[in-house]
Amino acid sequence: MSVNASSNLMEFLRRLKEARETATDPTRDDLDLEPRRPAAVALVIVGVLFLALPNSIAAGCNWLPLVFIVMMFVPLSFTRRHGWHAVNHIMAIVLISLVTLYMLLSFGFAAFALLHRLDSPSVLLRTASSLWASNVLVCAWWYWRLDAGGPQFRGMFYGHRNGAFLFPQMTLSPVNLVKQNMTDWTPGYLDYLFVAFNTSTALSPTDTPVLSIWAKLLTMLQSSISLGIITFLAARAVGIL
Repeated sequence: MSVNASSNLMEFLRRLKEARETATDPTRDDLDLEPRRPAAVALVIVGVLFLALPNSIAAGCNWLPLVFIVMMFVPLSFTRRHGWHAVNHIMAIVLISLVTLYMLLSFGFAAFALLHRLDSPSVLLRTASSLWASNVLVCAWWYWRLDAGGPQFRGMFYGHRNGAFLFPQMTLSPVNLVKQNMTDWTPGYLDYLFVAFNTSTALSPTDTPVLSIWAKLLTMLQSSISLGIITFLAARAVGIL
């Protein structure tokens, strides 16, 4: 091993020791370093996508999810600022669960409308596009919220080594981590969005293997929904056209 590589490795070990000492300090409350804005914007986009659903397909009022999402941002922000992380996590799970339920019900109504020819092919294509994009964003939200204890827990530690997904950054050697200044890297919402997008387009993970059982089940569900939207809704609507 060269002198340069040895010095890089020593630097990595020194920074890792400091990070662990800092991360385990119970007096530190400012270690929630992961940005939440991308996830919030993605959820608002999901609400906007639901607005594209016709009333015959939307599970109830198509504007209701967007209003509910925006309203939930207030208690989510309040609990996070006051350090009520357990309450914040539960509220976020409830929010994304209701959004997911609305999406699944809308998919069922769309399938019913297709079988009974209740809507025009152009409406079905718009519905399929909206549901497909919503599926990607919602599943990315699930991955982001559940992996390695969620964003709050991931933000308490510098670096990401344990989780439901094996990101390429996790396979780098300590020397390469130091060289690329990634010793404190942790996945954010955009990383999980990339995983979700690949799962819906390739119908399988690409550069990020899935490790845990819950993540495997969720990726299977996402792939099934995506496949159903593409083959059952979009392809059928094109065939009618």
